[in-house]
Amino acid sequence: MFTLASSGRLGGALGPAAVACAAFGLAPWGLGASEARAGSPCAIDDRGREVCLAQPAGRIAALSPGATELTWAAGAGDQVVAVVAYSDYPPEAQEVASVGSHTRVDLERLLALSPDLVIGWVTGNPAEQLETLESLGLPVFMIEPRTFEGVASAVERLARLAGTEAVGNAEATRFRDGIAELAQRHAEAEPVSVFYQVWDEPLMTINDEHLIGQVVAMCGGVNVFGELSRLVPRIDDESVLAADPEAILAGGMGEENRDWLTHWEQYPSLTAIQRDNLYFVPPSLIQRPTPRLLEGSRLFCERLDHARDKR
Repeated sequence: MFTLASSGRLGGALGPAAVACAAFGLAPWGLGASEARAGSPCAIDDRGREVCLAQPAGRIAALSPGATELTWAAGAGDQVVAVVAYSDYPPEAQEVASVGSHTRVDLERLLALSPDLVIGWVTGNPAEQLETLESLGLPVFMIEPRTFEGVASAVERLARLAGTEAVGNAEATRFRDGIAELAQRHAEAEPVSVFYQVWDEPLMTINDEHLIGQVVAMCGGVNVFGELSRLVPRIDDESVLAADPEAILAGGMGEENRDWLTHWEQYPSLTAIQRDNLYFVPPSLIQRPTPRLLEGSRLFCERLDHARDKR
C-alpha cells in the first residue's frame, strides 16, 4: 500500500528499556569518516545522509512493509528482528515480532529487541520517533524508492549494511535487467490512454512522476492524469469521464478484490467500458516499490498489450 506523509507524537516518557538501550548504540549514523574508511559498512540513505556501522547489521528493525520486503530482497531476512503491521511479504515476515504500525511505533517494544540498525520510510514514519531512536545512538537508515533505479539501489545499499552483498547485488541486477527488457520491448508500442486508480474513497490516482506513472509510460501507456502536480492526486468520477481513458487499471482492497473496477460499469459511455478494458493488477505487485514491482510491471504491460490487440 502507499505510505503517504504522516506525523505522530511520542506519548509518555521512555522507560527503563529505552534508557538501557542507549548503551548498545554502538554505531550511530554519525560514525566518523576515518572509521568508515577503515572498512565499516556505509551507505547513503534516501535523505542524503551517510550511515556507517561498526560491523554488518545483525539485528534489523524494518518500520514499514516496503522496508521489510526490501530487506528480505537484500538477503537479510534472517537478521530482521522487528517489523510493523501489514508486513506480509515474504510470508516469513509474519513470524517476526511486530512493534506497532508504520505511523505509530511502540518504542519500548522496539528497544527491548536490541536492534543495531533501523530501516525507516521517508514519508511513512513519524519523524519525532525516528529522531528519538537516533538520539539514543541507534543508526537509522531512511529509504523510499521513487524510481526503478531507486528500487535496485535500495536493495544494494541494504545488502551492504547487512553484509549480504552477494544476494542483494544479484537481486538488484535481476530487477534492473527485467525492467530494461520490458522497456525495450515496449519502446515502440502504440500509445494507450490509461487511468490508474490507487484508491476509491476518496478517488485517487497517480501522476507521471510517481513510480506507478513510470510503469504506465514504460508499458506504452499515456496517463490521462499524468500532468497533475501532486504525486497522488484526488479526483472525481466526472474527471475520469472527461478524460475518457481507453483502459482503466486498478488494484483494490485485497489481492483478488475487483470491486473498484466494477464501479465504472455504470458509465457505458466510457471507451474503457465499451472495449471491456477494465484490468486488475494485484496491489502488492504494483503499489510497493520493491523488486516485486517487476512482476507487477509485466502484468501491467500485458494488460495494455491486451487493450491494443482489441483495436
